[in-house]
Amino acid sequence: MPDAVHRHYETYPYPQYPLLASLRREDSYALNLDALWARFNGELPAGDGRRMLIAGCGSFAPYPFSVANPHAEITALDLSRRSLNRARLHCLLHGRRNVSFLGGDLLDPTIAPGPFQLIDAYGVLHHLDDPLQGFRALSARLAQGGILRLMVYSRYARREEESIRRALRLLGVRDTATLKRLLARARPGSRLRSFARTSVEASFEAGLADALLHPCVHTFRIHHLMELLEQSDLKPLLFAHQGALESVAQEVERLHRLETHRDSPGNFVLYAGRRTASPCTDRGCSLLLNPCLAGAVSPLRLGTVQIPGRLGHPNPPLGRGERAFLRRFLTPVSRESLSPEERRAADVYTKALFLLQYRG
Repeated sequence: MPDAVHRHYETYPYPQYPLLASLRREDSYALNLDALWARFNGELPAGDGRRMLIAGCGSFAPYPFSVANPHAEITALDLSRRSLNRARLHCLLHGRRNVSFLGGDLLDPTIAPGPFQLIDAYGVLHHLDDPLQGFRALSARLAQGGILRLMVYSRYARREEESIRRALRLLGVRDTATLKRLLARARPGSRLRSFARTSVEASFEAGLADALLHPCVHTFRIHHLMELLEQSDLKPLLFAHQGALESVAQEVERLHRLETHRDSPGNFVLYAGRRTASPCTDRGCSLLLNPCLAGAVSPLRLGTVQIPGRLGHPNPPLGRGERAFLRRFLTPVSRESLSPEERRAADVYTKALFLLQYRG
């Protein structure tokens, strides 16, 4: 990874959540390895096979991954010592003890060599000089059946920020103090003023620096992203950005149509896999509650429980009746034992990742 990127994150560790910021376990449901493995492989991880890598972990991500996977072996890798120290302290303050913190470059094959069942690279690969090297480096660390979650910048979702970032580099703006003065003087209706008014990133220093001062940024069209995956022996499994279609092929085609009009639903969020097995869709499937939701379906919870969607769509609200239904799956239930109506309800929760469906 470029030295300039290392210096950037030593200066501006990202993100900037308060150390006491906490997370309900149910809100981490889409990070649970068992749920993802069942979704894409149709089975539960074998034995003690629960190793995870957060590649470019930043200052916060190890905490929610640990909340979602308290019994997994998690490695948090980052170039920035300041980010690692902040992430370590956040985990320590919240009693998370199953994370190992490692400084280094994800392109170095001797660092965190794997194999890992799950790798997270959220907002990382687009900051490499050669993103293909990053895709291949992470693919090589995946176990057979392993899953990679990634987020990369969409060419058209990033269009305004990239126009501003390039202009700032031509002007020699390299620090947030100078940038803030420019923002304060920006004309109403200008790109800079519009960014300051509408972007969440503009509300905190590290976000402002990451959006507009980053020294290395790539953006992608959808077919370029698909080519990178293919060249890295990775198969796209599921898009998870806002409004994504469940079918990968249909979503790729939808994104391509949007791009012909220079439009995009946002940055690309995607699960990809390395030689994954098929999901369990035939006879012999069992259903089990996502372990992150055990507290959410408790009979002691009052009112309606609403869990924000993490796969691109809103989740169904969990009222008293819905929670009672889901409690039936605290232990495995044969799908064949359900009535047709119950199967339809279970399908909704399986699609939302609230239920695990697997062979066995």
